[in-house]
Amino acid sequence: MIRVRRSDRRDRTRLAWLDSAHTFSFADYHDPQHVGFGVLRVINEDRVGPGAGFPQHGHRDMEILSYVLDGALEHKDNLGSGSLVQSGDVQRMTAGSGIRHSEYNASRGEVLHFLQIWIEPEEQGLAPSYEQRSVGTREKRNTLRLVASRDGRERSLTVHQDVDVYLTSIAPGRHVRHALTPDRSAWVQVARGTVEVGGIALAAGDGAAICGEEQVDLAATEPADVLLFDLPAVEAQTGGRHQTTHGANGHPQANGGRVSDAPRTVNGRAAKARTASGHRMVNGHRTKNGRAAAGGRIVNGRVAGNGST
Repeated sequence: MIRVRRSDRRDRTRLAWLDSAHTFSFADYHDPQHVGFGVLRVINEDRVGPGAGFPQHGHRDMEILSYVLDGALEHKDNLGSGSLVQSGDVQRMTAGSGIRHSEYNASRGEVLHFLQIWIEPEEQGLAPSYEQRSVGTREKRNTLRLVASRDGRERSLTVHQDVDVYLTSIAPGRHVRHALTPDRSAWVQVARGTVEVGGIALAAGDGAAICGEEQVDLAATEPADVLLFDLPAVEAQTGGRHQTTHGANGHPQANGGRVSDAPRTVNGRAAKARTASGHRMVNGHRTKNGRAAAGGRIVNGRVAGNGST
């Protein structure tokens, strides 16, 4: 079964300095048919204007991957990590028991284009950590390059979940194949170009859930950059080839007056969690009348300032 999630069906956040597309439910956007895919919880495609970004904000109990397509992402966190995540780089941040970081477009003249991916960890309260690596063009040319895995093999980043994340750059007319065992499913996300998956055309921004198949066959019809997630099997609804898939783990819940990175749900609908003081919680940030307690705006569940560093 292959179920397609088209780019133009994603929810969007559009501001003067930000254009963000959400493959799955995120922050105040909730679609009961697209709340995630198994332990894969978020895929956001962000374009951030020159010099703009997200001031320091907090996360917890989530494995967060950032893959930069164009530009450079300036990262700083309370662990003392500070780096530029440049085009072709992949960053992993384990939020665990709690981490605070900022993300800015390092350029004053170019747009930053990156994917941010959230994966639910196997356990909560892990020690926060940070890791980054560069993936050269040759490493992923017409082959699947492992960039994140539970055991960190092949110099991949270590994620605390039974997930393998691959990158590939495929030339027109070439195929890349990945075998799936019966206990595994896959998600394909097209970052650039056009590919066919099982004979189905996918363009940039499109995604596809793959369940019950023996392999994933990616065929490029033009130069394409693709991410492939190999993860524990996700149960799919019956009734046809292109059916809705559902995450097995549901939404993380509110805990101790804070909420986790994914929105809480009640009776299938997003719940507006509040602290004991009555302030609304969005993605772990305390808000009042839609604004952060410190005065910043909440955008995509993150505190957004005026774009200055």
